[in-house]
Amino acid sequence: MSEILIHQEAGVLTLTFNRVERKNSINVAMYDTLATEIERAATDGDVRTVLIQGHETVFSAGNDLDDFLRNKPAGMDSPVFRFLRGIATLPKPLLAAVCGPAVGVGTTLLLHCDLVYAGDNAAFSMPFVNLGLCPEAASSLLVPQMFGYHRAAEALLLGEPFMAEAAQEVGLVNRVLAPSECNRYAREQALKLAAKPLTSLITTKQLMKGAGQQAVLERMAEEGAHFGRMLGEPAAREAMTAFMEKRKPDFSKV
Repeated sequence: MSEILIHQEAGVLTLTFNRVERKNSINVAMYDTLATEIERAATDGDVRTVLIQGHETVFSAGNDLDDFLRNKPAGMDSPVFRFLRGIATLPKPLLAAVCGPAVGVGTTLLLHCDLVYAGDNAAFSMPFVNLGLCPEAASSLLVPQMFGYHRAAEALLLGEPFMAEAAQEVGLVNRVLAPSECNRYAREQALKLAAKPLTSLITTKQLMKGAGQQAVLERMAEEGAHFGRMLGEPAAREAMTAFMEKRKPDFSKV
């Protein structure tokens, strides 16, 4: 069974994480599928809106660390960066429905969505520092802009989870719903958008994004260079090893 379910109907392309047994952790094959579908959606006249969703118990635990270490991102043409660049530049409305854990890229991808709906069980976290890494997906730029600096520092430096109501308060989430209703509601909103004039949607989104889009792409590349370097350094190796061994990492010597 595919780990990314693809459904297109009435102008809405729905991409569903379908790896619940691994908490919807994302591997390189999933990134490749996501990137390909987002790139197609950008130019396909039959796609008017895109919806990314998970299961009502889990959105995504972020990167599959085993797979990520075996297939480290190699440049901006790797599947992970194609996906991130794709959602950052998608001209059409991008929505997300988030229930349960949304870890790492499971949270940062939402910064590029136009509308985000969350179940009241959603828990967001960006634990990059805790893994000996740095932010990605231009989150070091976008999180301070959205949250304010001090809340961003709390989210990015401590890397601790924050719940749906806090996410709504800082503007990451539009509306909080019961988990059983979240995906359905997000689809209804996507259908509303798909029924509107596409040129008006694209132009309005372009005007709202403005000149900031280039800054996002530049920060994404800058973060990517640091991220790739840090993956091979002692802090990240200790963090990953500790995770695999189910123990607390010891950073006292790194």
